[in-house]
Amino acid sequence: MIAVIDCGSQKTPLIESILYEHIDTKVISMFDLNPETDLADCIGAVISGAPILITEKDPEPYLELFAWLKNPPVPVLGICFGHQIMGLTFGALANRQRDDRDWQTVEILVDCPLFDKLPTEIELMEDHCEAISIPAGFVHVGVSDSCVNEAMMHSTLPLYGVQFHPEVSGTHGAIVLENFVHICERHSNEH
Repeated sequence: MIAVIDCGSQKTPLIESILYEHIDTKVISMFDLNPETDLADCIGAVISGAPILITEKDPEPYLELFAWLKNPPVPVLGICFGHQIMGLTFGALANRQRDDRDWQTVEILVDCPLFDKLPTEIELMEDHCEAISIPAGFVHVGVSDSCVNEAMMHSTLPLYGVQFHPEVSGTHGAIVLENFVHICERHSNEH
């Protein structure tokens, strides 16, 4: 099973429905999540987007909710807000930028299992007005004209973050989510 951690995004049901084509899912609010018990029966977790601006709100309460990312019990994929909070947990800096609510060409810079079976340039849907720097310990995976850190992965921990929204990016976005399911399955077989 994969847990979808709902941070208040209207797109959360879309994440769940794509994952559910491959694996059982459960949705948990970020405010109710107890990683030790809630993730015990899961092989992975996806952190959704959120209508929260991390450059305008104090991120501390959210960083406390996600402190477990420093020692993740399962592979984690952060989407938009999830990607940003993952980055901030590891010391990334956030900045406000131009609103981006459109398709962008994302260029994949390095091999990453999240982008298996995909071209190195992919059209993906954005919905954000903030971005983060590449935090220490992370590999820069994807870039677009509008955002430097479109995708990242941790060099040793099973952590992946994407600024774009795979759940509304058609077939290519669905493949990103399916690839994450495969990452979780492989990780669970190895551990």
